[in-house]
Amino acid sequence: MLIDLHTHSNCSDGTDSPAELIRHARDASLDVLALTDHDTSDGWDEARRAAAAQELQLVPGMEISCLHARAGVHLLAYYLDPDYPPLAAELDKIRAGRINRLPAMLAGLREAGIAITQADVDGVSTEASSPGRPHVADALVKLGVVRNREEAFDRYLGWGRPGYVSHYATELAEMLTLVRQAGGVSVVAHPWGRGSRRVLTAGVLADLAAIGLTGIEVDHLDHDAAARAQLTEIGSELGLVATGGSDYHGTGKLDHPLGGETTDLEQFERLQAAVP
Repeated sequence: MLIDLHTHSNCSDGTDSPAELIRHARDASLDVLALTDHDTSDGWDEARRAAAAQELQLVPGMEISCLHARAGVHLLAYYLDPDYPPLAAELDKIRAGRINRLPAMLAGLREAGIAITQADVDGVSTEASSPGRPHVADALVKLGVVRNREEAFDRYLGWGRPGYVSHYATELAEMLTLVRQAGGVSVVAHPWGRGSRRVLTAGVLADLAAIGLTGIEVDHLDHDAAARAQLTEIGSELGLVATGGSDYHGTGKLDHPLGGETTDLEQFERLQAAVP
């Protein structure tokens, strides 16, 4: 059984509609797929209908923007109720923070000599609940400024670049509690990739496990073999579920194919068993 627990649609920063994502998952011979758009459940209903038609098991989820020790950390949450009022309020604040920073981002890019407007971003983010940096990157690609999202982030949108502006995110420990209260389970996404490795030490992961963390995403393209081995050992010692996912974004990330990283069936069953 092939299980991919980390994917995105155009309801956040992917390029496939939820229905297209499900069709592509079937084409990739996946049996189970989690839709984990950033800070939103907007794609769930469409994905559920498409998954039922394709006889594919859909796991409803989202990837939530969090902070720990002033560093950005992403939390994969599954089977949660997005309408649970305290959680819904936090998700609203996160999405609003992403939207509200756009004027400052665009101003920074214009100061760097790039003629970009809000209309340019709106033109490439028509289905997204909260346009963010990936959509600005897509606008830069469409304007011919860069070749792809990766170049856009490297040159203009990453930390310290002209278009970088931080946005609101929930403290990680607080979000772990909210996800649990909303009936969900939580997995730290790509914990040792990008900038989160310096704050997600083995000791911190132990602390998070003690307050409700369910698992860690071990198999992700951001992790090399050594990181995967160490994370597997840490997870085993802490009793955490070890998941894997492609982090598929359609044409937004060409090197993240559906099913490129997967979750073992036994680990998936442990994740399901942990749902309150």
